[in-house]
Amino acid sequence: QVTLVESGGGLVQAGASLRLSCAASGRTFSWYVMGWFRQAPGKEREFVAASRSSGIGYYADSVKGRFTISRDNAKNTVYLQMNSLKPEDTAVYYCAGGVVRSTDSPNEYPYWGQGTQVTVSS
Repeated sequence: QVTLVESGGGLVQAGASLRLSCAASGRTFSWYVMGWFRQAPGKEREFVAASRSSGIGYYADSVKGRFTISRDNAKNTVYLQMNSLKPEDTAVYYCAGGVVRSTDSPNEYPYWGQGTQVTVSS
């Protein structure tokens, strides 16, 4: 069993930065694809970014160039650095992990955190 715990959300103004963290339990963290998804009120959960065990990152077009995913396998932690935040980035951000093929498909991830709220004011 793997437990994921997110932190780092908050209320910021447009243009600001935030860094989300996701701490994972379990020895197999380094093997997993780790992803970030978000869900805004009334919308479906959407892919934000993912990192393969090698560290290769994948991004949604909407965040490319502004967000950076990174991981520290020694600390069992994955990060999402969010710069130049926009009001449309407002959502609950979820960390997810597992052995997956399609990094942008939420249905493939077996493990999920509880989510952390990010609110960006204009």
